[in-house]
Amino acid sequence: MLRDKIELTDVGIERTNIDDGLRTYLISVYNHMAGALGITALAAFLVANTSLITLMFNMQTGGMSVLGWLFLLSPLIVIFGFNWVLARGTLGQVRGVFWLYSVLMGFSLAPIFLVYTQASMVRVFLITAAMFGAMSIYGTVTKRDLTSMGSFLIMGLWGIIIASLVNIFMQSSALYYVLSIISVIVFTGLTAYDTQKIRQIYMSADNQDSMTRKVMIGALELYLDFINLFLALLRLMGERK
Repeated sequence: MLRDKIELTDVGIERTNIDDGLRTYLISVYNHMAGALGITALAAFLVANTSLITLMFNMQTGGMSVLGWLFLLSPLIVIFGFNWVLARGTLGQVRGVFWLYSVLMGFSLAPIFLVYTQASMVRVFLITAAMFGAMSIYGTVTKRDLTSMGSFLIMGLWGIIIASLVNIFMQSSALYYVLSIISVIVFTGLTAYDTQKIRQIYMSADNQDSMTRKVMIGALELYLDFINLFLALLRLMGERK
């Protein structure tokens, strides 16, 4: 009887340690995501409201300069490099690439300040935050396994990417609108899926190095979900200047 009580006590202590560790882990993930969003917003605002924007665009013709294309494509280059750094780099390098990506994303998003009113961007941001928060909570509390849904949504994401590339040449406003609606659905679902996945990959026995890398991965995935959901909603609901 005494042995059973001791075993139950040990299980309770272990469960408490896991819960505390998981809470700390999730807080770190969301803090990094929020920090990256703040840096992206600040970088975009500074570029859009300084002479840097004239280096990216010809304000008379609306054409993009070589530097503008470099800023636009740089996040894609860095995101592919992130996986390499994550596997082979130091923790300092992983963090550096993560924060660099958030800055470069801000540079690439600066043109939205020229297209949409700031009031509508703030409104859409708040709507995005509410939707993201709701789906993140759902991904945390649901007992349903979202793996199959996530696989379907990732397929949808690749479809969006391919169709978007095709539409660069087609310039179809109807396809542009449809892709925006599908993007809202896909990234809303991916928010719940990624939240659940981030919880599932947590292991209380991880060392500090592997735990920090998991935090960086989780923060980046949620950051991308938020950014893409915001942009899709902005295309649908934003007020153009």
